[in-house]
Amino acid sequence: MRIPEMIRERRSVRAFTGRDVSEEDVELLVEAACWAPSAGNRQPWEFVVVRDEEVKRGLVEAAGGQSFIAEAPVVFVVCADPGRSASRYGRRGADLYCLQDTAAAVQNLLLTAAANGLGGCWVGAFDEGKAAEAVGVPRGLRPVAIVPVGYPAERPPPTPRRRSSEVIHRERF
Repeated sequence: MRIPEMIRERRSVRAFTGRDVSEEDVELLVEAACWAPSAGNRQPWEFVVVRDEEVKRGLVEAAGGQSFIAEAPVVFVVCADPGRSASRYGRRGADLYCLQDTAAAVQNLLLTAAANGLGGCWVGAFDEGKAAEAVGVPRGLRPVAIVPVGYPAERPPPTPRRRSSEVIHRERF
């Protein structure tokens, strides 16, 4: 499938079959994430791979009860390292670039999952402190996404999108 088709076909999957995700697939997803662009090639991302049921329950609690997180065979907690970006770009690196870079990595992970028959969901609604505690994130790093991944038990319909003509502004807003 070509990239534009893959982008249109990817869905946020919140229901998974009982089929496990192999370590090879986990490695493939993280490798794809690591090929994301990053400001100054700082690569300010870290990935916690969670399979333990108790840890997943902690992530569900951190995410306000979004129970589908614990139903996925594997959950990625994607963290940003503000200091890594700040070492080159100062405050802007810490406050913005590391988040942009990590977001690009999450998108690569999700697209690669979809291209390989897996489904996932980008969860951003969670308490950072609770998520960090659940997976033992070191001080100074920020969990920025929880991404449950597995074989889809559903095929959600596409959600409405704004047309490009609604969002394009030429030369000036």
